[in-house]
Amino acid sequence: MVDLRAGLDARHAGAEMHALMARLRPVRSSITGDGIREVFRVLGESIPLTVSRVPTGTRVFDWTVPREWTLRDAYIADANGRKVVDVADSPLHVVNYSTPVRRRMPLSELKPHLFSLPEQPDWVPYRASYYRESWGFCLAHRVLESLAEGEYEVVIDSTLGDGFLEYAECVIPGTSEEEVLISTHACHPGMCNDNLSGVAVAWAIARALQSQTPRHTHRILFIPTIIGSIVWLARNEPRAQRIGNGLVLACVGDGGPFHYKRSRRGDALVDRAAAHVLSMDPSGGRLEDFVPYGYDERNYCSPGFDLPMGALSRTPHGRFAQYHTSADDLDFVRPEHLAGSLDACLTILDVIENDAVYLNTNPKCEPQLGKRGLYNRTGGLTRDQASEFALFWVLNFSDGRHSLLDIAERARLPFAVVADAARRLAEAGLLVPAPSMKPAASPAGE
Repeated sequence: MVDLRAGLDARHAGAEMHALMARLRPVRSSITGDGIREVFRVLGESIPLTVSRVPTGTRVFDWTVPREWTLRDAYIADANGRKVVDVADSPLHVVNYSTPVRRRMPLSELKPHLFSLPEQPDWVPYRASYYRESWGFCLAHRVLESLAEGEYEVVIDSTLGDGFLEYAECVIPGTSEEEVLISTHACHPGMCNDNLSGVAVAWAIARALQSQTPRHTHRILFIPTIIGSIVWLARNEPRAQRIGNGLVLACVGDGGPFHYKRSRRGDALVDRAAAHVLSMDPSGGRLEDFVPYGYDERNYCSPGFDLPMGALSRTPHGRFAQYHTSADDLDFVRPEHLAGSLDACLTILDVIENDAVYLNTNPKCEPQLGKRGLYNRTGGLTRDQASEFALFWVLNFSDGRHSLLDIAERARLPFAVVADAARRLAEAGLLVPAPSMKPAASPAGE
């Protein structure tokens, strides 16, 4: 039995993830270019990453890999040469994928290219124009209102031309070729919950798994949003058939309750595992049915693939006021929330990793547990009543037809308690794997 959370120090992990986000937040990332390469470079310092490059113009199903965008500088300066907007202060200040501009123009001509949030006058919005050529700046509405009439110098020093789209993978080999896929988008600049939090938690999952030998092969995928999953699926159709379960991670750093969006199938093991784990969360998790909108789960779950990929968030995208603004910062995303998200992910992966079907070797009436050192009751309640109850539940339902997750759901006990009971019973010779199960699935590690 593999415990993916073995040795996990949640507080330390939360601090490490938060520090990683602080390092990545200034990076001017996008779906292509030097920014996302820098993200991959930083991640690759501590986890083994393979970066793949796909040339501009490559056909990927109904899409074409876009041109590569590189931003060197961007600012607006007033008549006195004072920079009133400067991308050096925040990567959000320039509309992502803006075409090059170097002109002087009056405020009346500049204003149609300026974006702000009147309802949140101190926040800078995020805007992008990946597939339609344009340019623009984002700024706080209070700054916009302070701009005097007159002429302004407008500079966007960018390049939009042939190059590459890149994605990065960390693969943790398992004892079987069946894969669990963890996917997160790494292209949003300067915003912490969406989605440096997903990047940080996926990175921490990879670090936690590096010291393990899991049953499933785990593939952690860092991609540019939407187009990245399309490119990966187009280049990996045969490999995609090995994906038995998976999670898309986004917006996992705020303090809201967990939200799990089911896969298109709705009843995949990952769906049941996530539902079970969230049912044990004292803060109360929320389950939502699949809809063909959102992040990359909509491509993984497209009918031509129909992969068992769910999506895990705290507060989902678009449902928190700070979404796609400068207020999605390091104060909004806290180390303890990141640690909780990492623990939830590893707990879900633990269920997928250790679910199995067993046979009770002594099925006629209950066996005597006391003589095997498994039953310590001396009268009254034990200190670990759930563990004792789990022994009886596992014995009763280990009939070759019920899995450990089936038992945990029916008993309303944490999966880890049920799996530990199965391990102890197997070690005592009271359980064996059902014939259809591979030996690696045995809770005794056989």
